[in-house]
Amino acid sequence: MSLNVDRASTAFTFKGGMLPMTVMELTSADPERIREQLAGKLSQSPAFFQHTPVVLSVEKLDEPHLALERICAVCRAHKLLPVAVRGGADPVKQSAWALGLGWFPPQEIKPRNLESVAAPAPETPAESVQPAGGGRIHRGTVRSGQQLTAPDGDLVVIGAVNAGAEVLAAGNVHVYGALRGRALAGIHGDAQAGIFCRELHAELLSVAGNYKRLEDIDPRLLGSAVQVRLSDDQLAIAGLT
Repeated sequence: MSLNVDRASTAFTFKGGMLPMTVMELTSADPERIREQLAGKLSQSPAFFQHTPVVLSVEKLDEPHLALERICAVCRAHKLLPVAVRGGADPVKQSAWALGLGWFPPQEIKPRNLESVAAPAPETPAESVQPAGGGRIHRGTVRSGQQLTAPDGDLVVIGAVNAGAEVLAAGNVHVYGALRGRALAGIHGDAQAGIFCRELHAELLSVAGNYKRLEDIDPRLLGSAVQVRLSDDQLAIAGLT
């Protein structure tokens, strides 16, 4: 009986988790320069700018706290939602808290002890080539935070697309591996484009501006090979046979 009472009186629990989050690494604190670049990105991939939460990395800026409020306003005007700031000294932390944002310490890169760690096997470097016709072929993993674009044709990824990564194409997107990031096909409005992947775990799928997020995808399709096409202005996801 007491166990049931305890459960009924519990309004929430804290749980650790690793949620996919886009980091916006700032190299300029000029809000107008940021506004101009965001406008260009918005024209390329409008589905990405749908209230996407972002962490503002200010580690490469001097005195970013002076422009932080204006930078956040520019992001929100383009439908990005700043949720936290990474990096900076105490003034940045105080400014972030005043704006209702979280704060993360600067990302540390720990040096490796070359004497005590055996040299790892060499990793095959990622390689992108652009065949005739305007498409793009990428061999290797598209890593978190990386964006890969084929602005004039199809994009073929012979590898995986990690969470937090983004692949875009004017034509079709083919992923011969796990798709965990965001995939946008037909970014210039081609309604005949599609997305094809071997293993579906995508954060976001978009064809010609019509999109679905992970929570909108039928769970029975997750982990399977699928094709994503437009049907009556709605995204249709079906098994790839």
